[in-house]
Parts: sequence; structure tokens; C-alpha cells
Amino acid sequence: MRGVAGVDGWDCWDGEAVRAVVRVCEGATPAEAFDTASAGAWLAFDAGVRCMDDRPWLSHAPAGAPGRPGRSAPTLLDRLRGRRGSPLASPVPPPPPAVALCHPDGRVREAALEAVRSAPELRPLLVVRCADWATPVRERARTLLAELPGDALFPLAELVLRLARRERGGFARARLEAALREGPAAGVLALTARQDRATYRLAYRIAVERGLLTPMELAATAATSGDVTLQDLCADAAVAVRAEGGGPAPDPAVLDQLLTARSPRVRSAGVTALRRAGRCRDAEPYLADRSALVRACARYVLRQGGDDPLPRYRAWCAEAAERPAAAAGLGECGDRAVDAARLWALLEHPSPAVRLHAVTGLRALDAVVRERLTPLLDDPSPAVVRAATRALLPDAAGIPEPLLRERTAPDRPRAVRVAAERLLRAAGRHRWPGPARP
Repeated sequence: MRGVAGVDGWDCWDGEAVRAVVRVCEGATPAEAFDTASAGAWLAFDAGVRCMDDRPWLSHAPAGAPGRPGRSAPTLLDRLRGRRGSPLASPVPPPPPAVALCHPDGRVREAALEAVRSAPELRPLLVVRCADWATPVRERARTLLAELPGDALFPLAELVLRLARRERGGFARARLEAALREGPAAGVLALTARQDRATYRLAYRIAVERGLLTPMELAATAATSGDVTLQDLCADAAVAVRAEGGGPAPDPAVLDQLLTARSPRVRSAGVTALRRAGRCRDAEPYLADRSALVRACARYVLRQGGDDPLPRYRAWCAEAAERPAAAAGLGECGDRAVDAARLWALLEHPSPAVRLHAVTGLRALDAVVRERLTPLLDDPSPAVVRAATRALLPDAAGIPEPLLRERTAPDRPRAVRVAAERLLRAAGRHRWPGPARP
């Protein structure tokens, strides 16, 4: 089921939502009508009921509500004809509890909340009503939610966190966070395996606060996760825990796990932790890491240990093929008067990786010369072309326009055409397509 427009971006008349509402009105349970494990399906069902308020089976009002006894609710056809419904028709039976909990009439929703006490499968709708716009409905729903045991909210975590984005959705989230902090550890750890991003992030944050994960588990999560927020959380927590035995340094196995991660953010956390572990010299290989963040951390650690990274960079640039990123590192900490010539010489290197990092180093050293760098727009390596384009963008107006126009021809490699278009736009010379000719 997709969703309902106006409610978290769902389309009100989505066919699946309509079919689910009709099936529940015909006597099916929510579990038979739609995927009750999906927070989006519950939100779609909630808004779908309100979008179908012209249906006669949704027109039930609680006892004491205004209206004529024995008069059926007007159908859509009645309304189009200016009628109020047929007085001879039999009264409409009350809607099922799941439908009543989503009814457009707030009195119906409030009266239906009591059904949740004996129907745990309707608790997702109780959570929805905790963010209701009608104060009596919202307050009654919150009272009932507060009576539930804390771990009853764990299966509803995704729905709770989605509703927390709404103006009145903070109550259920506060209850969930309190339950996670005080509830069983197994429930918290189970939520870390959820696919929903907001859910597993919250679960990991609580697990870190409660110390439910070992440093190795945290390091493994940081090294394998593709979520940047989770990488930072787990990497920082892993190195913050002292090594076994109470020592001040992180466990060496934990550091090794972080240092071999693919993510630059995780590697940088491991490199920085080398200083606290008393292993400053072990940061030397990371001076030539492919990531600028990791290189900066490695230079910091070496300097804290009393070593100067600059002589290493200069020596490595003499054999740049072994450590291509050394050229970028030299530009990040070198002397323009002394080291710019080394980097210009590396632009002729046969390795594309070396040429790429040499351009990066020249940018960092603020030693870019437009006339000398423009030929790299024709480099056979797309990565080098992109790096040269970034370096030339600030001075794009100084590049001859015919030179760039020539490189937008269809027979040029795609990377060259894209680079030329970017530079033309940066110089204010881009030609927007005119109106189509008849």
C-alpha cells in the first residue's frame, strides 16, 4: 500500500488503500486487508478512511450526536442532488473498530479508543491518535498509551518515529525512548536490526548509552554500515571504551577493525585513536590515504608524537607510483615556493592516480596556473579531467571560449564534454537551448 496525500506524502485515492478500507468495512481484519507490519500502510489506511467519508458505512455517529434517528447518511449521489438522505432507509450499522478509529468525526474516533484495550492489534491506530488534531481524542489516546507496558511500543517503533515528525507527535516518541532506556536489552538490540533508518539509529544510540554493545561489535558496525551517522556514532563509541583490563587505550583489535574500514570517517576515527593508544608512528601509512580527512588525522597524530610529515611527503613524491595520494598530502602541508614544482612535474606521470592527486595538491597549495592546467581537460582519464575542471572553475572566465566550445562537440569523450559545459556555465557563456522550430 502506498499512502495518502496530505499525510506524509501519501496519495489519498491510492487503489490499495481504498481496497483495504473497503475490505475492513466488509468484515476483514486489518491483517487480512493490508501489511500491518508497515508503518506506511497504517498511515495510508488512516487517511484512506477519511478520504472515503461519502461512503454510507462510514457515517455512524455515537449516541447523543446530532442527527435524526433512523435517517441514513447521505450518499455522494444524494449530496449531488441536494438531498440529505432517505428517511425510510434503515439505520447504518456502526463501522468496525479499525475504521471508527480513523473516522472523520472526532467523537467517533474518541469513542472507538476503548476498543483498543481488548484488541492489541489496533495499537498502531492508538499511536496515530496520540498525534490527533482533536484535543479530546489526542488526550484520551495518550492516557491509554501510558497504560501500556513499555516494551509494547517496541514493535511500533517505526510508526512512532514517523509520527514524531508531526506537530503533535512527540508524546509517543518520548514514551518509546523511555521504554528503550529502561526496558529489556534484548528488545533494544532487536531494533538495531530493523531496516528503517530512524528506528535502528535510535536503537543504536540507546544501546551505546546503556553499554549494551562491546567495542568489537561497535567497531564492526562502524566498519560495515553504509549509514554515515551510524558510522560516526559507533566508531566514536568503540574508541571511547577502554581496553580490557582498564587501560587508558582502546583495544588494539578494535583499532585494527577501524583502520581497515572502507569508510574514510571510520578510518579517521581509528587513526586519531592511535595517539591515545601510544602508537603515533603507526599513523605513518595513512599519510598517503586516498581520503583527505584520513591524511589530516594522520598528520595530526604524527605531529603529536613529535614527527614532521612533510619530509616523508617529499620523499614519497619521488616514487609517486607507490603512494599516489602523497602528492595530495604534499599540497595540503607543503610550501608553495618549494613544493609546487614537484607537483607540476607529477602532472606528466603515466599513472592517472598520480596525476589526479597532483592536481588536488596544486589546488590545496593554491598554486593553480590556468594556462598550464587547461591541457588536462583532454586527459584520457575521466577522473583527472574532473579534477582539472574543479581546479579551473574559479578562473573559468579566463579560458578562451572557442577552446571550450570545441570540446562540447559530440565526438568528444563524455567527461570532456561535461567539463567544457561546466566551465562555460561558470564563465557565464552557456547557451541555453532555444524554442523548438516548427
